[in-house]
Amino acid sequence: MELYYDLHIHSCLSPCGDDDMTPANIAGMAAIKGLDVIAVTDHNSCRNCPAVMAAAEEYGVLAIPGMEINTSEEIHAVCLFEELKAALEFDAYVYERLIPFPNREDIFGRQLIYNTEDQICGTVPNLLIQPAEISFDQLWELVRGYGGVMFPAHIDKQANSLLYNLGAIPPDSRFRTAEMKDLKNLHRLRREHPYLEHCRVISNSDAHYLEHIHEPELTLQVSDKTIKDVLKALLFPDF
Repeated sequence: MELYYDLHIHSCLSPCGDDDMTPANIAGMAAIKGLDVIAVTDHNSCRNCPAVMAAAEEYGVLAIPGMEINTSEEIHAVCLFEELKAALEFDAYVYERLIPFPNREDIFGRQLIYNTEDQICGTVPNLLIQPAEISFDQLWELVRGYGGVMFPAHIDKQANSLLYNLGAIPPDSRFRTAEMKDLKNLHRLRREHPYLEHCRVISNSDAHYLEHIHEPELTLQVSDKTIKDVLKALLFPDF
């Protein structure tokens, strides 16, 4: 079956995310737009995933727990997990590796945690958009150890991307999916970086505002509408 997807969305937990990006609003917008599967991937945090998954279930949308990590090289990568428990354990691991720099809401924005009633139940005190003390080259094995899948985010952007920050794809990389902001760049980047010839290349919204969540245009081919099968598609591209 084919699933319409958007696997890179920020909630109001990300300081750069709009306050309207509550878990229920995100799930509702995904349902209105006709998406089958989403992932809320806040900067260095999974703490709104429980609320997102509960809201999405009510709308019949599959929600995958995830995070957009900022590595020590300031490379952004999306990490998706099969189990919510593992995602929250990974969250704790990453948070311990952030410099305890307090968030300044007046400068960076609020970092809001929501409960399953779509009510604010807390905030994250330390700034989430800073790099974690985790390198890109250790990230694949680390995420797999939590039962998850990692792919580099928006590799065609000139900020916080694998290609921009490192200049090349490390030859010992193991990821099998990569994300591009604009698929018009696909053929050029595959010529310049042959590693991508063996990768599934997807495009997500990286939405920070409700209206930017993707329309139902791009699909993933899976056996069933489950988190396990979506992650399998990202792990083992079928060419």
